[in-house]
Amino acid sequence: MTTSTAPAVSPTVDTTHELAAFLRTRRERLDPGALGLPARRRNRRTPGLRREEVAELAGVSVDYVVRLEQGRGLRPSADVLEALARALRLAPAERAYLFDLTQQRPRKEEKPATAAAPPLARLVTDLSPLPAMLMNHRYDILAWNHEMTRLLLDFGTLPPAQRNSMWLCLMHPEVREFYVDRERVVREGIAHLRAAWAAHPEDQALTDLITGFLAQDEEFARLWAERDIKVNGRGHKLIRHPEAGTLGVHFEVLMPLQDPDHRLVIFRAADEESQSALDHLCAD
Repeated sequence: MTTSTAPAVSPTVDTTHELAAFLRTRRERLDPGALGLPARRRNRRTPGLRREEVAELAGVSVDYVVRLEQGRGLRPSADVLEALARALRLAPAERAYLFDLTQQRPRKEEKPATAAAPPLARLVTDLSPLPAMLMNHRYDILAWNHEMTRLLLDFGTLPPAQRNSMWLCLMHPEVREFYVDRERVVREGIAHLRAAWAAHPEDQALTDLITGFLAQDEEFARLWAERDIKVNGRGHKLIRHPEAGTLGVHFEVLMPLQDPDHRLVIFRAADEESQSALDHLCAD
């Protein structure tokens, strides 16, 4: 664990500042040539599109884009946000993040889940022999089955404050070495947390969690500053297990309609060799 001096997350989401930074970083990453924009005579001193090019693509004034990127308190309409999302070629998760920052998406009145809904907790158990666990948007682990304890670790032995998937990946000495492609796993987790942070600006516990990660872990601070919003609902992970050796798993993340703050995570072996290793682990 290392200490970082990166800027902390504000006690509540500073949406004006974050909107400005997000729009600026999305603009700077775009390749003008790939968008079919005409070549300019003078050399570009900064990467990506110029503000006037974004303004032209979005159908707004250059001054409007400048004021947005300077965080001067504008509240763009849903139509303007749609135009900006198209101009900046935002992915669906990035578009949702943009709308969340400007509070253009309807907000849920319910408080974030801190305990597993009983039917979902039973479902996690019933999913055996597939390893499964239930989390909330903060990555707090709310329920798990036996197979998940054998694949990862027994969450019941941890203090409640440490039953958090991101905390484990960053801070737990064994789990830190668990994933072969660790940076990708951490990067995807941070992208999820950033999207959750924008969608739940009132969640002080989430803000405190992120603030702690920024202060304590340089890797988290570096990746957080990239403002990646891509959230993966399925994928593949290669695990370096202390007993079973290296094994591959596919994962699927499901969001129940009745409890949309929950995330049901289900793992499956990626190949026959990994299935044999998983069967051997869970036979104990």
